[in-house]
Amino acid sequence: MQNEEKFLVIEQYRIYSEAKESFITRNFQTNRFYLILSLVLFLLLYIFYALTPSVAPIVIGSIIGMAVCVMWWLNLDSYQFLIKIKYSKVLEEMEKYLPFMPYKKEYEAFLDAKRDKKAIVFSDFQKFLTIILFCTHLVVFSNGVCTLVLSMTKTY
Repeated sequence: MQNEEKFLVIEQYRIYSEAKESFITRNFQTNRFYLILSLVLFLLLYIFYALTPSVAPIVIGSIIGMAVCVMWWLNLDSYQFLIKIKYSKVLEEMEKYLPFMPYKKEYEAFLDAKRDKKAIVFSDFQKFLTIILFCTHLVVFSNGVCTLVLSMTKTY
């Protein structure tokens, strides 16, 4: 490979690597958005529960909360999938033309740590959090529906 071709490969690698890092930053911003949205929704549900005897806003709010959790989960999954492609299919392929393969080494070290249970993957924690939030909204929803059904049966 000539010097000019090497320079082009290195430059493409640098640009793509920066784009990947920008993509990961956008992923964190999206997750922050979903977390804040979920917390605000819980706050609103609490306020409705404390201030009004009506159960309908709580049921509707919990349905919205479950939908937010499902969207968050799907978003996490799609970002993880795209990041894996950026690493394994593109950057590792480009690294074959470089004297050192930093992303490949990093990924191998990550897999070793994960296999030895020495690393907790942040995305796994985020998915666990979405499950907890979904289940919490499901409990609130179930409680609200049961309250509605009981109140309807008492009036007859």
